[in-house]
Amino acid sequence: MKAVYITPKGRFENRFGVFKHQSWVGKPFGCKVVADAGGKGWVYLLRPTPELWTQVLRHRTQILYLADISMVVMQLDLRPGSVVLESGTGSGSLTHSLVRAVAPSGHVHTFEFHAGRVEDAAAEFQQHGLTKLVTVKQRDIMENGFPDTLHGQADAVFLDLPGPWKVVPSAAACLRPNGRFCGFSPCIEQVQRTSEALSSNGFTDILTYECLLREYEVHRETLHTTVRLADMPAAKRQRPNNKAAAEQAAAAAAVAEQAAAPEAGAEGEAKEEQGAQAEGEAAKEEEAAKEEQEKAEGAVTEGGVGAAAAGAGTGAGGAAEQDKKEEEGAMRPPAKRVSLLPATVQTVSCRPSLEARGHTGYLIFARKFVCG
Repeated sequence: MKAVYITPKGRFENRFGVFKHQSWVGKPFGCKVVADAGGKGWVYLLRPTPELWTQVLRHRTQILYLADISMVVMQLDLRPGSVVLESGTGSGSLTHSLVRAVAPSGHVHTFEFHAGRVEDAAAEFQQHGLTKLVTVKQRDIMENGFPDTLHGQADAVFLDLPGPWKVVPSAAACLRPNGRFCGFSPCIEQVQRTSEALSSNGFTDILTYECLLREYEVHRETLHTTVRLADMPAAKRQRPNNKAAAEQAAAAAAVAEQAAAPEAGAEGEAKEEQGAQAEGEAAKEEEAAKEEQEKAEGAVTEGGVGAAAAGAGTGAGGAAEQDKKEEEGAMRPPAKRVSLLPATVQTVSCRPSLEARGHTGYLIFARKFVCG
């Protein structure tokens, strides 16, 4: 952004093209102007405001920015017709906002001890057409205080000085009943001494603020995610009737139990007969072995028969468990297949800026006390 003063034959040049001032005359503020001579660049014509001037002015001193300026204007209770005294004109950043707040019938008296800064500020005020609303003079307010002609004439006083506590008595003399005071100081020690001076000179409602500006970046983003969908026809993707489904499942389970009962009894009888035959054969073999072989060999044969019987029992039990698992699998409903489908979602995110301005100073406010 750049401040441009229009002249009859002037032109504005940047890396986007050349813009003749004459082509801007008569255009409404906020319009988009394309570069001359076939250029492809463009600029926006913005109405001059104190906020924009704060961003583009030439810094002669350290200036106040939006957060501090808005707090000062609000707490001083400025309105059209108010009279404001300012000490420490500097670059004129705050002065422009004060003038807008008291216009069209108010006035700002601003003082600066440096002669060169006074001349530059006076030239800017004249160029901006503010001479009827602001008066700038060279004066060391810390040593001499405000002029006697302003005693009892001010609605608000603002001090941006190294030792504001030295000017508190003069500020109290200039303020009208219920007038507002504000001081800007970078160090807390200055605030403490100023607070003591304010309390000693009849001020009340003494408050101190520290304003920190934190910007946020707003972006529109596309988020990539997945959606889980049952792999079945769309016609069947209806909300199920839970009560009917439960009744159907219970009926199916009862039928399956009745069908499985006779089969289980027949299988049990067959297994018992097989076990009896195996035991008879084992007994015959044991008697024959005792007669033909020695006791040791008989013991070995007996152990082998026991192992064989145990193996037969284990095999029978394993077959029963396998049959049971197959029956349970037949009764269990088939699981639905699920697929993951990619999807995108449009959203707006708000994130704090990585660059945040740090501490600039403290603002101390007070009100001139009036009995009754």
